[in-house]
Amino acid sequence: MSRLPTKSSAFSPAASTIFTRTLHLNQKAPHSQAASIMAIPDASSSSSTVVANGHPPPNQKQIAAPTHARKGPASPSSGDFDTCLSFPARKYLRTYGLTPPCVETYETQAARCLHQLELRTTPISKYEYLSNLRNRNVHLFYRLVEDHMKELTPLIYTPCVGLACLSWSEIYQEPEGLYLSYSDRGSIYSILHNWTQPNVAITVVTDGSRILGLGDLGINGMGIPVGKLALYTACAGIAPETTLPLMLDLGTNNESLWKDLLYMGSKRPKVTPQEEQEFLDELMAALTEKWPGIVIQFEDFKNPFPALARYRNTYTCFNDDIQGTGAVVLAGVINAVKKTGIPIKEQRAVFIGAGSAGVGVAKEIVEYFVKEGLTEDEARRCFWLVDTKGLVTNDRGDKLADHKKYFSRDDNEGKQFKTLIEVVEHIKPTILMGLSTIGGIFDKNILTKMGELNKSPIIFPLSNPSTSSECTFEEAMRATNGRALFASGSPFPELELNGKTHYPGQGNNMYVFPGIGLGAILSKSINVSEAMIYAAAVALSTSLNAEEREHGCLYPDVSRIREVSVIVARGVIRAAQKEKLDRELAIRDVSDEELDAYIRARMYDPKAQKGLIEQELSTLMKGSASETPKVTPNL
Repeated sequence: MSRLPTKSSAFSPAASTIFTRTLHLNQKAPHSQAASIMAIPDASSSSSTVVANGHPPPNQKQIAAPTHARKGPASPSSGDFDTCLSFPARKYLRTYGLTPPCVETYETQAARCLHQLELRTTPISKYEYLSNLRNRNVHLFYRLVEDHMKELTPLIYTPCVGLACLSWSEIYQEPEGLYLSYSDRGSIYSILHNWTQPNVAITVVTDGSRILGLGDLGINGMGIPVGKLALYTACAGIAPETTLPLMLDLGTNNESLWKDLLYMGSKRPKVTPQEEQEFLDELMAALTEKWPGIVIQFEDFKNPFPALARYRNTYTCFNDDIQGTGAVVLAGVINAVKKTGIPIKEQRAVFIGAGSAGVGVAKEIVEYFVKEGLTEDEARRCFWLVDTKGLVTNDRGDKLADHKKYFSRDDNEGKQFKTLIEVVEHIKPTILMGLSTIGGIFDKNILTKMGELNKSPIIFPLSNPSTSSECTFEEAMRATNGRALFASGSPFPELELNGKTHYPGQGNNMYVFPGIGLGAILSKSINVSEAMIYAAAVALSTSLNAEEREHGCLYPDVSRIREVSVIVARGVIRAAQKEKLDRELAIRDVSDEELDAYIRARMYDPKAQKGLIEQELSTLMKGSASETPKVTPNL
């Protein structure tokens, strides 16, 4: 068995909140006063003069011990204002007196937060409250999310984040990430130094040109990187201070934003593809120079394929719209296909939506079909893609985008199928996938037809937000008499039908992208390969427990997301090791159980932060007891 390496600074629970602090205590002071006695460093030497009862001698300044690599004597981090901290810990952190004089339990804190959340009557007001909580009391925020994952994740990310992006410039209160404009070209590396956190492990970057199903929102799309990284922390324990939300202000073609007085981005047309490529070249080089090994996740670019193709073999990067969506849907498809009992070669999948997400999902499923014994051509021919002009065919008469050509049909015998119902009636699909952002396009006729064609039809309306979902869970289940194998992109409630409780699956990317990021970071992978993405999907498909399988679930319960992320991260690490992409060589030969323990030990735990502070304080106090400090009497 190989010796496990020491904990990485980005993921060690201690390193996530604790940095070296200096505290010399007056041995003669009463125990109750010990924590209030601060070191007074001499600017001319490394020694410290200790003062009794906290009174400094003349001509000497009292300087706060640094925490969280912060600057200045009066700049505690948001986690330091946690009301669960003891009085000695507050004095140590220099927050004593800045919070009410009550040491609270987690349960009391949560009750107050949930009460305040309940007082907010609109989704956007709830979003704003949670954002403020995250910025002002980071550990409390993540404790709350961990304990109420299912209820709060829709408010942190989809569907609520869509509403936040639509009004981002109106509700803006404080910086939550880094903004880089096209006018900053040539200076990107120097601007990155303005980010206050020194150790960044992962960034989510967007240009806002295609936010969810809402279109070009420009810099208003910053809600996506902010929300996505909050999920990296909540779901996979990536320490919040090691995350960087990054917005590229490359202009917008949304003319309504140019006319909006409150819009905070550049009011100019979107740069050309060549200009964007040159900008991204500088950005990618600058990010990896500033933070070597950083994982870069692309999100919500209108045309994500060029950047992914250009950088995937040079940098540790991936695109969640293409690869993350593909992986999470594939996991659901693996479990659904097994339930149908229909052989892989007889599966027929119709996709409404032939954009980057749709094609990415289809290609991931093709890889699964190939691994199950089909040739690539046989697997590819199991798919029929439908866009706004109908079935994608070679002889349709229009110029197809490059990414659509792989699935374009040549066996339509000159016939063109213009509507989805025409395609369904002609193809008789076993699988119906929705990535169109056209709400309700899976109407009653189409859903009923799927139920007539299949004993257990696979129906996945995956578009976000919920208003863009191709159908609801209830619509799919009622039209198929409760027989649909269902997964959606947005959450839907359980359904009582025919005396049975049916549980909706949610093919939310949060099941995979946190684990992909965590696995890439911990393995120190030089790239994020297709094999790593596929491994994430397979790992997710195996993560259901016995109760979830008994309920017929396709995905695990969201409340177990941190454990699921460990399983996904393990799969990603193993895939990186198999391809020799990993640089953390010491964990290559450990068992799966040891690797899981290694992963868990490096996950940020918001419930452990209080204990870490208290432990550090205790250690320093014990250390000071063995010293004989010079004591300055009271003045």
